[in-house]
Amino acid sequence: MKCSYRSKIDPFLVMDVMEQAQKIEELGKRVIHLEVGQPSAGVSQKAINVVTNSINKYPLGYTVSLGLPELREGISLLYKKWYNLEIDASRVIITSGSSAAFLLAFTSLFDVGERVGVTEPGYPSYRQILKSLSLRPVGLPTSKNSGHIPNLSAVKMDGIILASPANPTGSILPKSELKKLIKECSDRNISFISDEIYHGLHYGKRCTSALEITDDVYVINSFSKYFSMTGWRIGWMIVPAGHMRTIEKLAQNMFICAPHVSQVAALAALDTIDVAENLKAVYKTNRALLLQALPELGLNLEAEPDGGFYIYVNVTSKTENSLELVRDILRKVGVAITPGLDFDPKRGKFTLRLSYACSTLDLQEGIKRLREYFSDGL
Repeated sequence: MKCSYRSKIDPFLVMDVMEQAQKIEELGKRVIHLEVGQPSAGVSQKAINVVTNSINKYPLGYTVSLGLPELREGISLLYKKWYNLEIDASRVIITSGSSAAFLLAFTSLFDVGERVGVTEPGYPSYRQILKSLSLRPVGLPTSKNSGHIPNLSAVKMDGIILASPANPTGSILPKSELKKLIKECSDRNISFISDEIYHGLHYGKRCTSALEITDDVYVINSFSKYFSMTGWRIGWMIVPAGHMRTIEKLAQNMFICAPHVSQVAALAALDTIDVAENLKAVYKTNRALLLQALPELGLNLEAEPDGGFYIYVNVTSKTENSLELVRDILRKVGVAITPGLDFDPKRGKFTLRLSYACSTLDLQEGIKRLREYFSDGL
């Protein structure tokens, strides 16, 4: 049988790096993981205890497609706590991670062949999911000089998806700039999707939710990053009231519902902000260590990492092939890093992304190994 044209997408290179690292580990060698956005700690013990009790007491079968009512209400209360917003819980949809929310948003908002803006650098799966849905990703190049704020004026498109804090740069859009972008999109009838998966992880500037500016947007978030629940695959989206039934019908047919057990864990996690903040303090320490080490390694910042847990660096002085450099570092000193080609198909051969979501001890070991690698002159 033949494969569809729309299935011809690029690999997610960070997952390929992770797979290669695993093979090295299977040989008994220790790898320091600076490649994947994986929090160093898992979900809180409180959430685990609640899940254990629920498994013993309940069958945990299907939930309604929009998610457990109490979880949707809990997320509504989180918006009151974080942004002082009154979000009706009926507008909250629970999804199988933010990835399912992207599928629902793109399917709901765009028809085949329509153009959707994505930043370069930016999260690679936006482009690949859009392609697989027969949509056309439109690159919006950004730079350190512009604060990685995209210029939309000369670009024809039907929608845009923006992340703040951004992956891979860690850049946070100031509220004034976010407001300008949303207004421009509204004036030009461009659908606006705000990816807020790294909200809560900021180290100075506060993150602004698009919902603080208007309700006429799609907002996507997840328990993966701030709440350390990557493998639980549980997220949410908030959409205009008039779009709820459309999303509900799509969710019913595509996913039935998000995993019940993950919804139970997520509800418990909402009561563990103190645990999440303690882990955020570890990221802040790691961030400082990495920023201090980068000049010694000869690596220059491509962005100010104000949020999330990534640092994006330029390696022009080291290589013209970031993928080969990543493979060489992994092979020689056992440090896994993500090549910039994942995030920017044009300029990514000169960049790398380093994650500081690991433990501080692992980061210190990783920096030590990178010093050894670069001191040997490659």
